[in-house]
Amino acid sequence: MIPIEYFLALSGILFVIGALGVLTKRNAIVVLMSVELMLNAANINFVAFSSYYGNLNGAVFALIAIAIAAAEVAVGLAIIMNLYKTRDTISLDEINLLRW
Repeated sequence: MIPIEYFLALSGILFVIGALGVLTKRNAIVVLMSVELMLNAANINFVAFSSYYGNLNGAVFALIAIAIAAAEVAVGLAIIMNLYKTRDTISLDEINLLRW
C-alpha cells in the first residue's frame, strides 16, 4: 500500500502549480484550468484520507465535487466564449469591466 504522505505531497504540488497558474497567467482559459487543477488536488486529499481511514465519505464527496466542477467548467467556458465574441479577447488584463 502506498503511504498517505505520497498522496499528500502530490496533492500539495498540484495545488501549488494551480495557484501559480492563477496568480501569474492572464489567459482566461489557463486560469480556469489552474482552478480545476487546484480543485483536483483537493479531491486527491479527500480520496487519500477516505482510503486511509476506511470510510467512503471522502470518495463520495470527491465524486460530487467532480460533478459540480463539470458544471462549473461548462458555465465558465460559456462566459469566456461570450467575452471573446463581444470583445475579441480572452486576456484578463484587457477585461476590467463587465459593462460594454
